[in-house]
Amino acid sequence: MATTTVATAQQSSFTNQILHGDCIEVMRQMPTNSVDFILTDPPYLVNYRDRTGRTIQNDADDTWLKPAMAEAYRVLKQDRVAVMFYGWTKVDAFFEAWRSAGFQPVGHIVFRKSYSSKSRFLRYQHEQAFLLAKGRPPLPKQPLGDVMEMPYSGNKLHPTQKPVEALAPLIRCFSLPGELVLDPFAGSGSSCAAALLAGRRYIGVEMDDAYFHHAIDRLNRVHRRIAAKRSPGMGIPTRV
Repeated sequence: MATTTVATAQQSSFTNQILHGDCIEVMRQMPTNSVDFILTDPPYLVNYRDRTGRTIQNDADDTWLKPAMAEAYRVLKQDRVAVMFYGWTKVDAFFEAWRSAGFQPVGHIVFRKSYSSKSRFLRYQHEQAFLLAKGRPPLPKQPLGDVMEMPYSGNKLHPTQKPVEALAPLIRCFSLPGELVLDPFAGSGSSCAAALLAGRRYIGVEMDDAYFHHAIDRLNRVHRRIAAKRSPGMGIPTRV
């Protein structure tokens, strides 16, 4: 009982926070079956570098992948789902890690972009994510389409920054107001911002110093803007 109480208090101190550190170590401090929905965009294992030279930590090897997915599975509540982006060239590694953890794929989502992020044999104009289940989650009342639009975020805060507009529908579909959304690879905090704007609680974890500080500043702005918009007749902003 004492251990459970300490773990619950620790989780409470994490809620609505962007945490700086290794997500595996952070999740190990979280209680089992404590998160309602996971939405995350982990490194794609491609050693990515954008046009300005920005990189992503742990994007060159997969030693973290299985331990991170095992912890994500453990902290996710039974009969709930996770949405995880992945790099198509490393899909075998991601699938092995997901299945080893216990996740079952129950859907695949393609995010269509109006621009190409890279051109080789083809122009790369989409992102992709798997919908992964723990147990037997109930079907959503209004299922989303498996092809969705992804407007350009500008990538100002992070080299692979996802737009809030593309993430918010996932949060609304697979969680309820007040529930807890986890992003173990928070980047610039897009999923956490989307969760907050949708009336959910969030926990984000980011290892990189620069992106962590961008995420902190961004979520502070969102908190302030929501507080300022609470007066009757004022809407909550969707672009952050």
